[in-house]
Amino acid sequence: MAILYALVARGSVVLAEFTTASTNASTITRQILEKLSGDNDSHVSYSQDRLIFHVKRTDGLTVLCMADDSSGRRIPFTFLEDIHQRFVRTYGRGVHSANAYAMNDEFSRVLNQQMEYYSNDPNADRINRLKGEMSQVLNVMIENIDKVLERGDRLELLVDKAANMQGNTFRFRKQARRFRSTVWWRNVKLTVALISLLLVITYVVLALVCHGLALPSCLK
Repeated sequence: MAILYALVARGSVVLAEFTTASTNASTITRQILEKLSGDNDSHVSYSQDRLIFHVKRTDGLTVLCMADDSSGRRIPFTFLEDIHQRFVRTYGRGVHSANAYAMNDEFSRVLNQQMEYYSNDPNADRINRLKGEMSQVLNVMIENIDKVLERGDRLELLVDKAANMQGNTFRFRKQARRFRSTVWWRNVKLTVALISLLLVITYVVLALVCHGLALPSCLK
């Protein structure tokens, strides 16, 4: 598995390229660049004998690589995405006005380094596989959220029940406070009535005692 050639271009203007083999890749890639019409984004692959040319075009910037057919498509397109991000991050708006091969001296070394990494380092495929697994986990999470949203009516019903229980609790507390207040006033009235009754009884007893002792002046 190997990536043998790579370039970055704006339209048909090549800004940087690098190759590890003596092939006619440069000639073929010029034909591919001419074939790509308009500014539409695209992810395509072209075959030539046992070599595959993979192309990623985004926002007018084309990143292309040539790899043997044993490389499949996953690794080459991961490589293209990596190169696109590095190139835009490094040169920014300068890519829209740069002359042919303006970035070749500097960026061809980056192409060489990343071609070596994605061709030979097993971690390149492992990282890409990990990204795929993370994407699957994300899809499962989204699916689970969708299922929860589908049960929205049930959730609303539970919320309504909870609100009703809270309202009933509030009314119960209010009625309890009112009942305690009523009982308290009733006890106060009963206490006042008992005190009044005791005063009347005391007065009557004193009156009888004074009358029995013939001491009418004691009541004055």
